[in-house]
Amino acid sequence: MGTIVSFHAHPDDESIGTAGTLARAAAAGHRVVLVFATRGELGEPVPGVLEPGELLSMRRSAECYASAAAIGAKRVEFLGYTDSGMMGEPSNAAPFCFWQADVEHAARRLAVILDEEEPDILTVYDDNGGYGHPDHIQVHRVGMRAADLSAVPVVVQHTINRDWMVRGMRGMAESGELPEGWQPPDFDEPTFGKPEAEITHRVEAVDFVDQKRASMRAHASQMSPEHFLLAMPDPIFAFGMGTEFYIVDPAPSPAAAPELFEELFTPLR
Repeated sequence: MGTIVSFHAHPDDESIGTAGTLARAAAAGHRVVLVFATRGELGEPVPGVLEPGELLSMRRSAECYASAAAIGAKRVEFLGYTDSGMMGEPSNAAPFCFWQADVEHAARRLAVILDEEEPDILTVYDDNGGYGHPDHIQVHRVGMRAADLSAVPVVVQHTINRDWMVRGMRGMAESGELPEGWQPPDFDEPTFGKPEAEITHRVEAVDFVDQKRASMRAHASQMSPEHFLLAMPDPIFAFGMGTEFYIVDPAPSPAAAPELFEELFTPLR
């Protein structure tokens, strides 16, 4: 059996981005490990969800373990940096935030875990972090360097297929399949995801959308039942969240590709 380490910026990022891939891997008997750069201290909690005096960072840490159980992950680790907040906010300058971390030093922290696990695959984000969040961009930088330090065979960069989402939502709207009054987010923002031409692989995880939704629900401090993702009708959720997209560059040669990679990842072209 193989091992996949999935590196993320904040608690709940694993649920939205790679939970289908990870649940599929775990169901097939592979080892799944989650690593978080921060504990999401600057998230906006759902009103009333925290107990008096409860720290958001502690709640979100606990939610990571509940999410891991839903996915089937066997290990959860935190690198110990603090949440940087959205790009351009004063919190980007905090000395201990992930955005301010020295890439080489942070990569060595991650490499300790990679050396222990000897994974076949490391998941990170694309070079814009999916949508430009500084911590997500730093996951890309740190993850790529750590993979070099630990000689990870394959690094896959999770991304959002902007063209696919736009086509799908417009098609559903034109055919009347979107529920009355349900408004999808604006997928036309040019910094959101990547154009399909830049994406190399996909993972079909429609059969694991229940685990993906359970992983999201585990992050109750951030996602109320009314959150737009959790409020999606089942068919729309399966369409929008059941296929996960990746950039694999460089792609491994067929002779050198780990079995886990061949099993999970399908070339887009």
